[in-house]
Amino acid sequence: MIQGCVLILFKQIMEKVKSSKRSSKNQQNQFPFLSILAQGVSTLAFSEKAIFSPLLKRWHPLAAGVAVATLHSCYGNVLKQFVSGIGDLTPDILQVLRAADKLEKDLVQIAVENSVDSEDGGKSIIREMPPYEAESVISNLVKSWITTRLDRLKEWVDRNLQQEVWDPRTNKENFAPSAVEVLRIVDEALEAFFLLPISMHAVLLPDLTTGIDRCILHYISKAKSGCGSQSTFVPSMPVLTRCSTRSKFVGVFKRKEKFQIAQGRKSQVGTTNSNGSLGISQLCCRINTLQHFRIELDVLAKRATSHVRNSESAHMDNIADGMGKAFELSTTACVEGIKQLCEITAYKIVFHDLSHVLWDGLYVGEVSSSRIEPFLQELEQYLEVISLTVHYRVRTRVITEVMKASFDGLLLVLLAGGPPRAFHLQDYETIADDFKSLCDLFWSNGDGLPADIIQKFSTTVNAILPLFHTDTDSLIEQFQYMTLETYGSSAKSKLPLPPTTGQWNPTEPNTLLRVLCYRSDETAAKFLKKTYNLPKKL
Repeated sequence: MIQGCVLILFKQIMEKVKSSKRSSKNQQNQFPFLSILAQGVSTLAFSEKAIFSPLLKRWHPLAAGVAVATLHSCYGNVLKQFVSGIGDLTPDILQVLRAADKLEKDLVQIAVENSVDSEDGGKSIIREMPPYEAESVISNLVKSWITTRLDRLKEWVDRNLQQEVWDPRTNKENFAPSAVEVLRIVDEALEAFFLLPISMHAVLLPDLTTGIDRCILHYISKAKSGCGSQSTFVPSMPVLTRCSTRSKFVGVFKRKEKFQIAQGRKSQVGTTNSNGSLGISQLCCRINTLQHFRIELDVLAKRATSHVRNSESAHMDNIADGMGKAFELSTTACVEGIKQLCEITAYKIVFHDLSHVLWDGLYVGEVSSSRIEPFLQELEQYLEVISLTVHYRVRTRVITEVMKASFDGLLLVLLAGGPPRAFHLQDYETIADDFKSLCDLFWSNGDGLPADIIQKFSTTVNAILPLFHTDTDSLIEQFQYMTLETYGSSAKSKLPLPPTTGQWNPTEPNTLLRVLCYRSDETAAKFLKKTYNLPKKL
């Protein structure tokens, strides 16, 4: 009897709501049908509890419980049909689901209060009220909304990257326009998310930020791709040889011969290090772009944390504290990407763009007539471009990397410069003076790099240069001693040829051997011939 009466009343409420909706269809800001129905059902349930249940108890001890269970089922059937047709997340859908959630809580409360004195505490009634799971439906809809937004962001990232030319002149900050567009879409997605009328922002925010993190990580990866690496630009080391005691390398290179050797070397480098398509200004633009992302991601993370702290979610402080890790992958990738691009920029300048004055020109033939000045003049122009283009927060890092690459380049010329080079004891002063000029360029009378940074990274060069002032007999003794120390008693019968590590050190056998290979005197040549049968340079 109770269930039948409730069914009739539920149908009456539905008809009343439909009639009301028809009469007000031309009015704006209409509430969704199921939201109004939920309010009507809730009002009916409380009225039934207050007016009819006390009378009906004489026929059924849990009259109110039976009534609300019936109402719960009736509304649930209508809601189920509604949910099955849901596509995209809209404000109306959220309003209906929140109204359904509130109604269910009201009905469960009435059932529990009415069943306090029952034997099972109302469990049998509650079992007849399978939950609407409105919160779960909302959660799934929001997750679907997030997926759609992230797919759109991924499309924007790819589209903007395809059009990106990495020209620093496109805006006054010298970073890529694509970064502006991508960050705008990210900001809009975050703002739209926090405008959703839900109570689970903090719970679902990691889904959004993790997806954004991956999209930006994809952008960063593309920004670094195609730029090469250090090894892309460094020339391969020629085989070890000894100086010709017949020519002694003094004055044997005329200008024409030196030019031909330089051209030959340039051609060789061009074939082994083919990546010369990216200009320095484009690399600087990429560095600036990653720096811009790094700054803006920090701003976005703080803004998201502020939104979470102001949200309705429970335990919001604990969740907000964890937001410090938002965009963690992208932020880390920005730092690493900037480091890589700084190194690539430096090595491209020194070993590719300036190879004609460093690798192909410095100390070729007579040291006194092929000094470092041409390299310094052209290098200074690149440093000016960097100073005018690169973001001030990473400018020092780029210039420091250029300095380190220049020092590496000088050592490579001295220790692995190939047949065009040979050094006499008297060349030491010239080389040392050239190195001082190189350091002075980066110091720039106090306006450039700090003196302690220059000193820190010049340690290896300063340690190796004295070897070029050490007499040949002493060098041979040092080499033999360090080789024996390295290889032990097995090296006594025959000195092994130490492998090239590229880690230059005045006590490392291969470094000492290379100084001997480029020492232009008879003693060094005879030792190398007797010990290793190394071929002559020319």
